[in-house]
Amino acid sequence: MPNTSFDWVNDYPAAVCVCDTHGIIIAMNRLATDDFSKQGGEALLGTSLFACHPEPSNVIIRRLLQEQTGNTYFTEKNGIRKLVHQAPWYNEGRFAGLTETIIVLPDQVPTKQRS
Repeated sequence: MPNTSFDWVNDYPAAVCVCDTHGIIIAMNRLATDDFSKQGGEALLGTSLFACHPEPSNVIIRRLLQEQTGNTYFTEKNGIRKLVHQAPWYNEGRFAGLTETIIVLPDQVPTKQRS
C-alpha cells in the first residue's frame, strides 16, 4: 500500500486555496499563505473571499458558487504570468465550495497538439 501519511498539498508548487459554499476560506497551502502574506497569509483562514476581492470579482465568485461551476484564466502582473483555475470541489458527492489553483507560468509554454 502506498504511503499516504504525507501532506503533498502543502509542498505542491502552486498556490491552492479552498473555500466552502459561502465563500469562507477553509484551507490554504504553504505557497498560498506566502503569496497572500501582504493580505494576511494564514490569518485569511476563516475569512470571506468577498472581503479579499473587488466587486467585479465578487460577481464572478457568487456565480461560480451558485452555478457550482469552474473558471480558468491567465493573469499578468509585473511581467509574471499566472494560470488561475477555479473549480468546484465535492464532499461525499455534494458540492462543498471552490478550489483555486494559481500556477506561475514560465516565459515560454509549449502547446502540444495531440490526435
